[in-house]
Amino acid sequence: MTHARTRPRRLAFEEVRARLGEPDALVRGKVGDRLASYHHRFIAHSPFLTMATADAAGRVDCTPRGDYPGFAKVLDERTLAIPDRPGNKLADSFSNLAENDGIGLLFLVPGHRETLRVNGRAYPTDEPDVLARMQTEAREAELALVVEVEEVYFHCGRALIRSRLWDPASQALAAELPSAGEIAAAQMGGGIDPAALEGALEAGYRQLY
Repeated sequence: MTHARTRPRRLAFEEVRARLGEPDALVRGKVGDRLASYHHRFIAHSPFLTMATADAAGRVDCTPRGDYPGFAKVLDERTLAIPDRPGNKLADSFSNLAENDGIGLLFLVPGHRETLRVNGRAYPTDEPDVLARMQTEAREAELALVVEVEEVYFHCGRALIRSRLWDPASQALAAELPSAGEIAAAQMGGGIDPAALEGALEAGYRQLY
């Protein structure tokens, strides 16, 4: 038995604004166009961010980036750089930025409820002076992503409070999920040992640096 696909009603933005109301002056006033000392300090303590990009047709991709705290470097009050570490080589972010240079970043610091949002324009670079600042344990990044900041502001902690993201008890949920090896085996059509895939993945993780 098949079911017709149903689409929930689409609201116009005017309807959304009517439901939510207007932001107050404090909220509007927190949005800046350059990195202040407190933004710089937060980025210097952040080991993880999410990066959103979109291609020319508006198809969006959001990818995680992580390394030692401070892996993203503030170059000046309007510019920061993010190293490109070894990954799956799909290069979705770079492909999108070649068509549409808009970018959105969300920085997190473990245990901290507020997050830092940065929006702007971005492009890849192999500038030696920039890559030298990305060096970790004697290994340099092959590329870096330069972000020209247009908007920067702290986002309130309601989402992290509601999600209990930093609550150690929440980590018990991971035990209910299939392993990465099991997922990969299913995606490859079966007949492959999930434990072997899991071992290969773990070996790859150990070679990150």
